[in-house]
Amino acid sequence: MTRTRALGRYGEELAARRLTESGMTTLARNWRCGRTGEIDIVARDGDTLVFCEVKTRRDTRYEHPLAALTPTKADRLRRLAACWLDRHGGPPPGGVRIDAVGVLLPRRGAPVVHHVPGVL
Repeated sequence: MTRTRALGRYGEELAARRLTESGMTTLARNWRCGRTGEIDIVARDGDTLVFCEVKTRRDTRYEHPLAALTPTKADRLRRLAACWLDRHGGPPPGGVRIDAVGVLLPRRGAPVVHHVPGVL
């Protein structure tokens, strides 16, 4: 596993823990839909289905992790969410939400996990 992939996996683990601590239930991790791509975390928040994109960075030298959510990435996430819904019987009564979690791993100190509900 490359260092970049290991960093991403670690960030996803921290994000999943944060979501669980906030009362959400993880339904899937790293769910793939053909060549469209991958949803980092699929979770349930009450009766709402949540698709979560996780971005991890070692520091903010270049940009905050959440700045990596570009319009292209947003379109891909929407397509992935539609694929999930198609394969799993449509949206639940509480609807669907796309969240983002930014994980910052500073050179010193504890990781900083920032969850932003409903980014798209």
